Amino acid sequence: MSNLYSPLANNIRSLIDHYAEHTPDANFVTFPESNQQLSYSELQQQLQDYCGHFQGMGVQSGDTLSFMLGNGPAALKLFLAGLYYGCVCSPLNPAAGQEQINYVIDHSDSSWIFCSDLYMPQVHIANETLDRKINIIETHCDDGPLWPNQTASNDALALNPIEGADAGLLMYTSGTTGQPKGVILSHLNLLAGGMNTAIAHELQASDRALCVLPLCHINAQCVTVMAPLVSGGGLVMPHAFSRSAFWPIVVKHQVTWFSVVPTIISYLMHSEESFDSEDLKNQLTKVKFGRSASAALPPALHAGFEEKFGIPIIETMGLTETSAQILANPMPPLKGKYGSPGIPFGTKVKVIDSHGKTLPNDTEGELLVHGECVMSHYYKNPQATAQAKDSDGWLHTGDLAKIDSDGFVFITGRLKELIIKGGENIAPREIDDVLYSHPNVIEAGALGIDDQHYGQEVIACVVVDDPLKVSESSLQAFCLERLGKIKTPRNIFFLADLPKGPSGKIQRLKLLKQLQQSGDVA
Repeated sequence: MSNLYSPLANNIRSLIDHYAEHTPDANFVTFPESNQQLSYSELQQQLQDYCGHFQGMGVQSGDTLSFMLGNGPAALKLFLAGLYYGCVCSPLNPAAGQEQINYVIDHSDSSWIFCSDLYMPQVHIANETLDRKINIIETHCDDGPLWPNQTASNDALALNPIEGADAGLLMYTSGTTGQPKGVILSHLNLLAGGMNTAIAHELQASDRALCVLPLCHINAQCVTVMAPLVSGGGLVMPHAFSRSAFWPIVVKHQVTWFSVVPTIISYLMHSEESFDSEDLKNQLTKVKFGRSASAALPPALHAGFEEKFGIPIIETMGLTETSAQILANPMPPLKGKYGSPGIPFGTKVKVIDSHGKTLPNDTEGELLVHGECVMSHYYKNPQATAQAKDSDGWLHTGDLAKIDSDGFVFITGRLKELIIKGGENIAPREIDDVLYSHPNVIEAGALGIDDQHYGQEVIACVVVDDPLKVSESSLQAFCLERLGKIKTPRNIFFLADLPKGPSGKIQRLKLLKQLQQSGDVA
């Protein structure tokens, strides 16, 4: 990696300018649906065109810009142009629900929202709840914004300097335990997140990533956009994930790696391809690896995918607060470990007890992380910032974990999701992993509910490929054999879909609320 991690830049603008100067004709992005392509020099020019419109609209450096769009040319250009101009980007997640969208738009102080027709009603509803004016600009995913008349400045583009510590991204957590918190990531945070990914996965300028996760999520922003930017590589960005289009896009556009979530891996595993797996394997020889993140990858699913498709899956772990990746399994031929998100790359981690004492290997406690990727602060929430980051810059992740003698981290659960049944601590993931090992289970989520005898009882929800092939009693028997009586779910509910955040992570608290509203549990 000739220039990876060399001091090219301390902000996104100077990084893009570097590659536009030194590798102007190298392809940066391909959009499969529209067949649009942008080289690094074309990217720079189009971002500067967007910035000219910003300048003509009166946008100031440091203003917050939002967009609610599906993936495509407009979303990517707005994301990068906002950073290039010196704004704070705050992408909106259309799946968040109206109440959370209202809150985020208000709390972020965003004055400009670029929105597609599909999501315009949600933005207008939010606008009606505010005391201030929001400028809403209709935007087509492929063709871009319908800029207000004569907004492009006739003056020369005047860009204010950007410092590495300047805020670049304002991302909101899922808000499953209360109001979402706004995470402020600086330009240096974003670059560090991309660098951590590039180093862990040994990315080269010749590599091309497939981005199927939404640009309203940190995984897409820092992994499949920032990592290629840092390494001078490229990416392929379809509008969204599609089971039927996934492998044809990979083959046609010579993708060398992709970043997905366990839910996508499960759906690919259970899909019926129009060609046999051996034929597909022969077409995937350019793919070096797939990357799994945002939720725990069940070992049975991990091994099954690798066997079926012949592609190594690198399990990783990241947070919004850490500009995505903090841990990753090593690249082949080095050996990773199933069930572990890996070892630190560009970060330091430790496990502590409730008193803050660092624990020895193989002892469970809370996982903490330290590094240049760790967020600046929570927006307008100094109390939450002080609770999350200690005076030395260590971030409390809220995850329960152990570190083995080889330095591999094993996540055992979430502090807030731990099930305590009859005094025994039960990690929902342990139950999830067993359910995912059943050949008919596509999605699984275990959780605890109140119980007058045990304090809490275990239940689970699943999505299966064919309801006629599996019953509640057969799944309970499957769990009983592998987990024992105390961890076997008392009830297993069959659903068409499980509530997930933008990363694909199953949201257990929302799942519980859904069951309560339907009357399935008290």
